[in-house]
Amino acid sequence: MKKILFSVFTLTFSFMSSLAAQPSSMDFLRSTGKIYSVIMGLIIVLLGLFLYILRLDRKLTKIEKYINHEQ
Repeated sequence: MKKILFSVFTLTFSFMSSLAAQPSSMDFLRSTGKIYSVIMGLIIVLLGLFLYILRLDRKLTKIEKYINHEQ
């Protein structure tokens, strides 16, 4: 689980740093006020992925415990 969290944070940081390297597109989005919509969309998608991975990890842990208990 820690590896997954680390990779999500690393990808997020690298994506944000690549956005900082493109000032013209950022200025356009900032001037029109759409940058907040883009950031909110990214946060919602990343949060959804994180919650999905967390839920999947819990289900797999429960299945692993069940299988180990049967043996």
